[in-house]
Amino acid sequence: MFNAQYFRTFITLVETGSFTRTARHLDMTQPGVSQHVRKLEQYLGKPLLERQGRRFTLTEAGRRAYDYGLRLFAEHEQFRHSLDDDALDTGECRIASPGSVGLMFYPYILGQQQMSPGLTVNYSFAFSHEIVSDVLAGRHDLGIVTEPIRHPELDCKLWHQEPLCLVVPADFTGTSLAELMGIGFLNYSDGINHAGALLRSNFPDEFRSMGQFRRQGFTNEVGMVLDAVARGLGFTVVSRLVLETSPWQRQVKELDLPVTEYETLHLVSRSGAKIARRYARLLDGFREQRMRERFGYGEVASPL
Repeated sequence: MFNAQYFRTFITLVETGSFTRTARHLDMTQPGVSQHVRKLEQYLGKPLLERQGRRFTLTEAGRRAYDYGLRLFAEHEQFRHSLDDDALDTGECRIASPGSVGLMFYPYILGQQQMSPGLTVNYSFAFSHEIVSDVLAGRHDLGIVTEPIRHPELDCKLWHQEPLCLVVPADFTGTSLAELMGIGFLNYSDGINHAGALLRSNFPDEFRSMGQFRRQGFTNEVGMVLDAVARGLGFTVVSRLVLETSPWQRQVKELDLPVTEYETLHLVSRSGAKIARRYARLLDGFREQRMRERFGYGEVASPL
């Protein structure tokens, strides 16, 4: 039968190199230590030690058993700490978001994970309908979506807003809606809605619908749409998060507009579920960082 105490005794024996010191460290008798090692060898069906009098060396099976035991107890401790909902820097976080958010939020989380080795993050990039399904099924504890969700089994609340940017090729010199119509529109999953909202606010007398624009293409990966803009194939409207993380920043430019519209981000979780404090730490930390980057240190400002 599997017995974790046998593994713990064996690990201590390997690390102290002595049956006597192991017995003293674990408050056992020396025969008790020997019995634990024999029981573990019987369970595994392999000799773990090659004994030479009072000294010993590890067999190949012994080295593998020692490595496995270390992983076993490390995973056990990580699991135990993950059950503590009040822990800020240990435990597992399961989060999903669209690419427009994850392009910057996921690297931020990785930085936090580097500073907190006990923190484990499983992050998925997905479309909103997939995120909702996965949260309902329990595959994610928290989802970030770009539209408010109304569902009897879900809680949905505002989290953060990012400005929408009208992005054109770097050599584009136009400023009017007619000139934008001339180069055409590059679409992605939320592109029509974002572009419609931004253009309607800034060209109220001319804009009727996105049907006015020639479609120059579509990609389901928002991070790639600026590649097409950089090649001069058209314009698009994306969250500032996408623009700031794009490798094509220097090949495109943002068109200055008088009215700002936002991509509004919502947090989705199962109704009544208690969200561990480590999630709030990640979410609040990222949002505060974005506020500082956009409005400056020491200035309290929020579009929400």
